[in-house]
Amino acid sequence: MSLPKTLAEDVARNLVMVARLIDEDPEKAYSYSRVALRLASRVAAVREAAGFAAYATQKYAEALAEFRAARRMTGSVELWPVMADCERGLGRPERALAMAGEPEVQKLDKAGQVEMRLVAAGARRDLGQVDAAIVTLQSPELAANAVQPWTARLRYAYADALLAAGREGEAREWFAKAIESDKDGTTDASDRLAELDGVEFVDAFEEIEDTEDPEESEESDESLGSEEIRGTEAAGDGGEEQGGDDSGSRH
Repeated sequence: MSLPKTLAEDVARNLVMVARLIDEDPEKAYSYSRVALRLASRVAAVREAAGFAAYATQKYAEALAEFRAARRMTGSVELWPVMADCERGLGRPERALAMAGEPEVQKLDKAGQVEMRLVAAGARRDLGQVDAAIVTLQSPELAANAVQPWTARLRYAYADALLAAGREGEAREWFAKAIESDKDGTTDASDRLAELDGVEFVDAFEEIEDTEDPEESEESDESLGSEEIRGTEAAGDGGEEQGGDDSGSRH
């Protein structure tokens, strides 16, 4: 659908702000998406952007409605995994699993299929089926040596599922593999691995404060107080010598 030039520019500016803010300030991105939606609700790109902004702010029912609208307009299956994840967000993991078995999944590209696998594994865990989640994540993509955009997240999810199943040794191995493939720091795999190794992170400022001896501080305060008293008394003595003026200068 084409828009008048001025309106199209206004919509584009709001969509740019959504894309710019969605990671660092999701609520503000959501506000811009609502403006774009008011201006051009019949544009698929606007509905999709509004869906992602709502998703980022955990408004899953709203996000699902926007994704469905965008899909009706385009006929694309690209949003299928995130729609399934919205079902998870709404507390309906069974629906997410049902979507994972629909024909639409076969029409997804490789990245979309991996994303769908991650959602399905998450749904299994929502249902308390940790072992089934582990099996769901076992795939050629997980075993591949080549690093793809999804590799770090897939390995991380597998490691996390292994840890939930009490398989700590294997979890440690896969967290390490996730770190190897996570060049952009998209996961906290390094922190998780450090926790398993018993490494504790301490705030440097808190550590400095904790090392201060409270008794020494107390003695220092007392010493300072005594000096102040002596100084005040000396000033008072001087005042008496000059005429005994006690005007309240000690306070």
